[in-house]
Amino acid sequence: MARIGFIGLGNMGAPMARNLVKAGHAVTVFDLSPAAIAAIPGATPAESAAAAALQAEFVFTMLPAGPQVRDALLGSGGVAAAAPEDAVLVDCSTIDVATARALAAECGRAFLDAPVSGGVMGAEAGTLTFMVGGDAAAFAAVEPLLGVMGRTAILCGAAGAGQAAKACNNMMLAATMIVTAEAFVLAEKLGLSHQALFDVASKSSGQSWSLTTYCPVPGPVPGSPANRDYAPGFAASLMLKDLGLAVGAAQAEGLELAVGEKALEIYRRFVEEGGGGVDFSGVVRMVR
Repeated sequence: MARIGFIGLGNMGAPMARNLVKAGHAVTVFDLSPAAIAAIPGATPAESAAAAALQAEFVFTMLPAGPQVRDALLGSGGVAAAAPEDAVLVDCSTIDVATARALAAECGRAFLDAPVSGGVMGAEAGTLTFMVGGDAAAFAAVEPLLGVMGRTAILCGAAGAGQAAKACNNMMLAATMIVTAEAFVLAEKLGLSHQALFDVASKSSGQSWSLTTYCPVPGPVPGSPANRDYAPGFAASLMLKDLGLAVGAAQAEGLELAVGEKALEIYRRFVEEGGGGVDFSGVVRMVR
């Protein structure tokens, strides 16, 4: 049984914390919302982020963006200073590479950046993929806990490598979802049924995760958000954020991303037109 602090109990953090509790670990939780804390039965509530970290062997954070993570660890949250010297701090938020590297250098504790892929459904089912950057020994120590919350955990390299992998992965995901949506709309115009296109493309060179797991039209994949009126597993506003991180990182390296930048433009328009709260696969509505 591990002693765990978990900070940030939103749509992703809450099911992740619940899975740790179900696995028999001693989990102390904190969130700015008292209702979110109360929704983790079996966990010990904390009055602050620092209190959640006080006796923890591992401290997980799942927060909206880099400034909140920095504040929780090094600012008023006080997590890094409060945690035992041998604690491992694991940030599962999606933030920029530069902030992840800075936190690893400044927090004075073992630190891993470990963003996730799999969305809310993956968090609830315990099938997330963790992309991890940081020290190999710290990764080995936390890997059994990642196995409780996910199906796959990959050490991608030094500090910041997890965030780099997440940015690249989600840029690919965004672009493939857009072109998959375009293909289904083109099929509609040409009189080809959704099911016929799915049956062909899913068994040929057009196959992708965006098609076979998250198909952007209702019918072919019963579990996709398209069959729930695009209720988000992964909201378009979050995809826009992740694309911004990818393009920003590329610009910092002097790299032009023709397709990535176009995907960012398309999702920015989709969000500006009111699509931010729906699943990112709902971009098919704007294409149509």
